Amino acid sequence: MNIYGEYTPVLDKLLKQMTEQFTTLNQNYEKKYHERLYEHLRGRVKSEKSMEDKCQRKGLPLTPNSALRENRDSVGLRIVCNFVDDIYTCIAVIKKWDNVSVVKEKDYITNAKPNGYRSYHMILDVMVPEQDVDGNIPGHYFVEVQLRTIAMDTWASLEHEMKYKHQIKNPEMIGKELKRVADELASCDISMQTIRQLIREGD
Repeated sequence: MNIYGEYTPVLDKLLKQMTEQFTTLNQNYEKKYHERLYEHLRGRVKSEKSMEDKCQRKGLPLTPNSALRENRDSVGLRIVCNFVDDIYTCIAVIKKWDNVSVVKEKDYITNAKPNGYRSYHMILDVMVPEQDVDGNIPGHYFVEVQLRTIAMDTWASLEHEMKYKHQIKNPEMIGKELKRVADELASCDISMQTIRQLIREGD
């Protein structure tokens, strides 16, 4: 039996539900403002193997409760926007959704990690019609949402590759270079945002 147990189909439905909710948000925003709120949306249910590995690292039993309550990223979504302001607009809308409450949020855009990583992380408690691991109907499931600009997302992909590639020459030098580039990209994001605002002031 896998670590998600009988709740596996619910996770698949939840991913579909949240993907549709974000897609509708983008479509409505585009109809109203004639531009997208975000460019890309990627979602996944964390694989059983990844979740089991995470539980073992944390010393948790391999049970649905560990996977769905102790850990909060069984379902994950990544929203990639063109501009920093769009990220915060997206966050404001998420906080108004009736079926969602924000459990935790971390702003790594305003306060970047020491290695240069930037992103906005949210843990959402999402209500669904199905039963949850605590026996509640409607049930509550956690969803992790990461919001980034295109520049932040490109950088994070590189950093992820470095982290999981074991035989790298000069990792310290590459780490320093990544940090330098992260700061440059952040500066570019701010400049792009400023230029967009200047263009719109002329409307």
